[in-house]
Amino acid sequence: MTKDMMIKAVSEFFVEKGVEKMDLAEYKSYGSEVPVKDYILKRYFGSWNRILAVVNKRYPVSVAPVEVEKPKAAPKVEKVEKEDVK
Repeated sequence: MTKDMMIKAVSEFFVEKGVEKMDLAEYKSYGSEVPVKDYILKRYFGSWNRILAVVNKRYPVSVAPVEVEKPKAAPKVEKVEKEDVK
């Protein structure tokens, strides 16, 4: 597997997971699901930051932002004043 193939696989993995970049601990947490093991990537590229930089340069990941619906406001309740009873 060449460096370019590794970076392309990592980029596609990021797209599959819906993230633009992830830290090393999160990448390792996927276990055998990752396309290329982290120690192999670090052997060829030197550091995780360099891997992320190469991914952004060669195969940039663009994930559409998730639209979150705003909660609807509760209807206003009018306060009823109590009459004084004597």
